[in-house]
Amino acid sequence: MTTKKSVLLVGLRPELINFADPAYAAFPGLDAAKVMAALTADELSLNAMGYDAKLCLTDFGETAEAVIRGKLSEKNYDCILIGAGVRTITPNFLLFEKLINIVHEHAPAARICFNTKPSDTAEAVKRWI
Repeated sequence: MTTKKSVLLVGLRPELINFADPAYAAFPGLDAAKVMAALTADELSLNAMGYDAKLCLTDFGETAEAVIRGKLSEKNYDCILIGAGVRTITPNFLLFEKLINIVHEHAPAARICFNTKPSDTAEAVKRWI
């Protein structure tokens, strides 16, 4: 029996995002409910493909580092995806940098990947595992 490859999907808690902020203009028409639905669909889709995928949603930095550190201490992940909402939004750059360093320190064997939108999460994961 083969072990499922584990994937941690890191993103922002959608209810904390101000979609009216011009920084989020690259994601027109989104709101918290749509983002949460997409994130959940990504998790379900990856699990249906045979991965052991888990969502890990954070705030903008108040507890984000501790949340990620905690998740990474629970188990070894084969792949960690950091979502576009963390990575591509300029005001979130320092958070992205901190999260990369936490992943590097606490999961050095994990592959790191990035999506550009919820609909290409599986492709990002498949590129690396």
